[in-house]
Parts: sequence; C-alpha cells; structure tokens
Amino acid sequence: MAYFQLQPAEMELQELAESYWHDAGERERELEAAAYEAGDAIRSGEYTLPNLEAIVRWKSERMVHYLIGNSTESIHSALAVAASTDASTEEAVNALVALRGIDISIASAILAAIFPGRFAVLDYRALEALGHARHDVRFYAEYNAALKRLAECGIVQPQGNLPAPTALHALERALWQWSRTHAEEMAAR
Repeated sequence: MAYFQLQPAEMELQELAESYWHDAGERERELEAAAYEAGDAIRSGEYTLPNLEAIVRWKSERMVHYLIGNSTESIHSALAVAASTDASTEEAVNALVALRGIDISIASAILAAIFPGRFAVLDYRALEALGHARHDVRFYAEYNAALKRLAECGIVQPQGNLPAPTALHALERALWQWSRTHAEEMAAR
C-alpha cells in the first residue's frame, strides 16, 4: 500500500491553492478552464475527440497529436466508461489508457475534468508534495483516495470562482504550488 506524507504544512494549503491560480499564466488558466468545460460536456454524454483533446492539451500539449490515431468509436467507448458513475477507478483508467496518447497521468486528468470532486490529477508536483513518485493504476487509486480523504477533512476550501470549484481540486492546486515553490527554493540554494 502506498504511503503519503503531506510535505507542506496544512495551514499553508489554502494560501498555496490561491497562489497557484494567481501565478499561473493566462494560457495555463485558459487551458484549465477549457479542460473542465470539456469534462462537463463529457459528463453530459458528449464523448468526442474535441472534448478529449481539450483535456489532453491542458495536461500535455505534446500528446495531442497522438489522439488522431484513435477511432471515433474507441474514443466514444473509452469516454463512456470514464464518465460512468458505476465504473471503478481501475476500469475508468484502463479504458482511457487503451487509447493512443493516454498514459495514467493523462487518464487521471481526464477523470478529474469529468468528475472534479471524485478524481485528482496524478501529477509529479502533487506527488512530490506528498513525498512520493509516480506508479501504476493501483497506485493512482490509492493516491486518489488519499487526496479525497485530505480534501474531505476541510483543510482547504473549494475555490468557487475557478474551474472545478471543489475542495479536491483546490488541494491539488495547493500541492502543485508547494512543489513549484519548493523546487524554486532548492534551485536558488
């Protein structure tokens, strides 16, 4: 079983979440907003390449060109599983990683865009802030559960004026910001 230890102080998390959005560039903010709009559309049954592309572009622009190697039917099928409230984390991730250009971290971003209160993005910066590195689907399920537990404790509040206004996504922003700030501090030494 994976073990996660929060590196930043709990009392820093809300400020870090706010700082993340403030420090993000205009393009980053636009890509994130578009990704969550696409996630809403997918949740509403629009299982299309343009919606998938908006989310993939947000997390890894260099992977977008691989998406055209997937058939309309395979994209529709994978997104239908991902958007199903009955699918387990493993089923949803496995359906998505079966698509060309989708790895576990991008699959997690797709799931987070579709269900921002249920799924976290598996991101190297957030993992660093939890004292860990990337792993497999089982690891992602444990990571997602750990972040949901933290978010449910109320240590960070939803950011109602931002895309995906959930405590889970605010926590992700805080962890990511902590890692970025931490890396900058280490580089300055």
